[in-house]
Amino acid sequence: MNSFISRRNVLRASAQGFGAVAAEWLLQRELQAAPHFAPKAKSVIFLFMVGAPSSMDTFDPKPALNKYHGQPLPASYGKVGGQFTDGSNPLLGSPWEFKRYGKSGIPVSGLMPHTAECVDDICFVRSFYTESVVHAPAMYQVHTGRILMGYPSMGSWVTYGLGNATDNLPAYVVMPQPEGTPEGGTPCWGSAFLPAVHQGTLLRPGPTPILHLKPPAGVGPERQRRTLDLIQEMNRMDTNPEDSEMAARIASYELAFKMQSSAPEAVDIAKEPEHIRKMYGIGEERTNDFGTRCLLARRMVERGVRFVQIYSGGGPVSIQWDAHSHLKENHEKMCGLTDQPVAALLKDLKQRGLLDTTLVIWGSEFGRLPTSESGNGRDHNPHGYTMWFAGGGVKGGQIIGETDEFGLRGVGERYHMRDFHATILHLLGLDQHKLWYLHNGRHEKLTDFGGTPIAKVYS
Repeated sequence: MNSFISRRNVLRASAQGFGAVAAEWLLQRELQAAPHFAPKAKSVIFLFMVGAPSSMDTFDPKPALNKYHGQPLPASYGKVGGQFTDGSNPLLGSPWEFKRYGKSGIPVSGLMPHTAECVDDICFVRSFYTESVVHAPAMYQVHTGRILMGYPSMGSWVTYGLGNATDNLPAYVVMPQPEGTPEGGTPCWGSAFLPAVHQGTLLRPGPTPILHLKPPAGVGPERQRRTLDLIQEMNRMDTNPEDSEMAARIASYELAFKMQSSAPEAVDIAKEPEHIRKMYGIGEERTNDFGTRCLLARRMVERGVRFVQIYSGGGPVSIQWDAHSHLKENHEKMCGLTDQPVAALLKDLKQRGLLDTTLVIWGSEFGRLPTSESGNGRDHNPHGYTMWFAGGGVKGGQIIGETDEFGLRGVGERYHMRDFHATILHLLGLDQHKLWYLHNGRHEKLTDFGGTPIAKVYS
């Protein structure tokens, strides 16, 4: 029997109201979305450094670089080039001094004095690797698990697996650099073949945090409510009950309606105490933007947002970490923009009791080579680089993995992006092998054919 009803007949049908439609769909979705085992973390804040910081100049000191500065990489390492170098370039020493911090005595360079204060809460993993030397494919691998676009982002998988913990804000929020998006673009937060409701929602500071959310002038809440109810009833009666895409879209109207009042409040940092805003560097020219976004991230997870993605860098190369030349100037600029806000985020989450349930990740698409480019810069290095974790069940004050004496390659235990994603899912109580979606006849997963959770990170 055909259960479809023509839109022409909608006025003759008994209106059930949109709220019931959305509530029913959301209830069914939440029944399907639940951890597979007890989670250590409830939410994630992913701090992504676009363009790739240099590990040996930030968190992985290599004294040999300064000792052999200007000399060729030993022949035993082979001829290893990057995207723009052929492997014949000499070694480049680090301009910064490293010191040990915290009870754990973890070394951090002078570029990161604020983050250095938080090392006892941070787990540094020094031997991650990706499989592309080009920005966009490497970004896709970090964000989606594959070097090609067209696969769901990590945030989409997480919200698909866990659902939303708030009815008034998106489950997945993305805050790009105001100057532009990363080379990978929107596929870095897209939902691909997962239902569209799981894609990231762009959030901007100010009175209009989400574009096209504000109702037209002269349209009050009651009138808008009646209009939405009518539209949604028409959609419901003309939609196949098995069409999850349309069901998700119908439910998104209700979320948008609720966000008209909740989103402006959530991004109103003027309500924060002055000492908190000062801690993030808000009001200071250098740190105001990234500090604002980090504070917004805390406000988002505080209100139940599941996954927050913040980009440092995007658009013009002058506002990226991509130091092919003038490494010193580039990294001092980018660290100056982000170091204080990142440390403030960790300290603020901790003092509010949120760090225990919020997983904070700092990383990029790859690292940089120990050899020089243009005499004072570094080319891309996907063979071994540092990312770190904090909060959300992470065992802080430790270093996992290592690179060789020049920081070129990971040695011993090396960790692929499948391991990176498996670790994050595990901390969230998700079994990577049970989190799948049937697409084109295949059970697709974030970790593809599987990764290995890095147990040392949380045990």
